[in-house]
Amino acid sequence: MRVVVIGGSGLIGSKVVSKLAAQGNEAVPASPNTGVNTLTGEGLAEALKGADVVVDVSNSPSFEDSAVLSFFETSARNLLPAEARAGVKHHVALSIVAADRNPDSGYMRAKVAQEKAIQGARVPYTIVRATQFFEFLGAIADASTEGNTVRVSSGLMQPLAADDVATALAEVAVQPPLNGTIDVAGPEALGIDELVRRLFRAKGDPRQVQGDADARYFGTKVDERSLRSDAHPRIGVRRFDEWLRQGSAR
Repeated sequence: MRVVVIGGSGLIGSKVVSKLAAQGNEAVPASPNTGVNTLTGEGLAEALKGADVVVDVSNSPSFEDSAVLSFFETSARNLLPAEARAGVKHHVALSIVAADRNPDSGYMRAKVAQEKAIQGARVPYTIVRATQFFEFLGAIADASTEGNTVRVSSGLMQPLAADDVATALAEVAVQPPLNGTIDVAGPEALGIDELVRRLFRAKGDPRQVQGDADARYFGTKVDERSLRSDAHPRIGVRRFDEWLRQGSAR
């Protein structure tokens, strides 16, 4: 099976490519680094020739509200018709758990717009909604730092390892399209502040973590279910403390 991975040079995409290849598939990474640009359409037709499946894990370089919306809308507008012309049989896209429950976040609104474009296109699809990745907790902390204090929400999050996300995407890609969504989430729900504290202990980071129920997460206030799946998700195998012990945070 020939599978083109849009965003195949990134954190998730490179893992998906490796996992698909290990299954015996022809996995083709496609990104601006390989001459394929979904914003301009450059290289798309050539990359999609003979493709059975497309896995889209691309992401906007800017999280500013209008920029991220433009990225996902423009990419969908170029990619989905190109897939239809190429005869692609299955479009798999990575989205976010509960994106539609967090309209105050510009990034979440952009992911909802991407999902709607996929649902309205001609190519059969599966949308894989994932919770946040362990690997991005450090960036979340950095963005919430003032001096030696990190102020983050105490609301619950159900994160998982990027490798578990990639495993789910690689498995979904070789299965028939659902024309629907599935959720992938971590095995435990913890406060964002507690996750950052554990991360800092593992790294020896001296910054102090302050949990604040009013702190925003990508523009939205987090409650007990904002960042958790309630759709009987597929559960990742790695717990956060195990991931930390393996030295992944370093």
